[in-house]
Amino acid sequence: MTGSEASPSFRLAYVPGVTPTKWVRIWNERLPGIPLTLVQVASADAQSLLRERGADAGFVRLPVDGTDLSAIPLYTEQTVVVIPKDHVVAAVEELSLDELADEIVLHPLDDTLVWEQLPGRPAIERPATTADAIELVAAGVGVLAVPQSLARLHHRKDLTYRPLSDAPESRIALSWPEEATTDLVEDFIGIVRGRTVNSTRGRGTTSATRPEAKAKRADGGARKSAGGAAGRGARAGSGGAKGAKGARGAKGAGSKSAGAKRGKPRRRP
Repeated sequence: MTGSEASPSFRLAYVPGVTPTKWVRIWNERLPGIPLTLVQVASADAQSLLRERGADAGFVRLPVDGTDLSAIPLYTEQTVVVIPKDHVVAAVEELSLDELADEIVLHPLDDTLVWEQLPGRPAIERPATTADAIELVAAGVGVLAVPQSLARLHHRKDLTYRPLSDAPESRIALSWPEEATTDLVEDFIGIVRGRTVNSTRGRGTTSATRPEAKAKRADGGARKSAGGAAGRGARAGSGGAKGAKGARGAKGAGSKSAGAKRGKPRRRP
């Protein structure tokens, strides 16, 4: 595995609709010496970019094809329908697929939703991109079903959107090439998963083997040894004083006994 020493920077790809600001901020706080470069990529091209090592990791939309890319699902987006503000259905809070049966529902070539059956009536041609489809919605040509983040990304004053029930949803995942799981990739995985800066997971280095932990443990051991030696010395001194006191007491008692014996007169026969 290639370590962080061989990767002086980290390239992070992301598809439209994903806002990586929070994770980039945490990265810059924890690894200020390793620059993070953002690479914006179309959803359809994100997995190819990772396979070609155009980025170290990336936020992509599921599903991820093949087994050479690892992926951690992060969250699921609400699907909404983009409509003109003056559309008749703008008066309701939520729509169902059945309510779009008479509508022309645009299906751009870069659609990120996986449909079993397209809702509504198809347009004569498929727009090339979601941005093109938004323009058509604004022109009153049809409506568009997209993940909510894309509706916000392409926001216009003359358009609005409503939640679309029983529609397929889009899932965002963090993905990277399995064979290129570097230390920096592990660091970013830890950030995305909410691990703390002192977490032992990721690089495989436990707290017991970290230099600062060793130094702390050694310093603590030295203090403990010094404290133990001082305590033993104090106890030894106390014991010596006690012994000396006992010896003096014993000596005094002996002298008193001897004096009493010498002071007793001897009777003459």
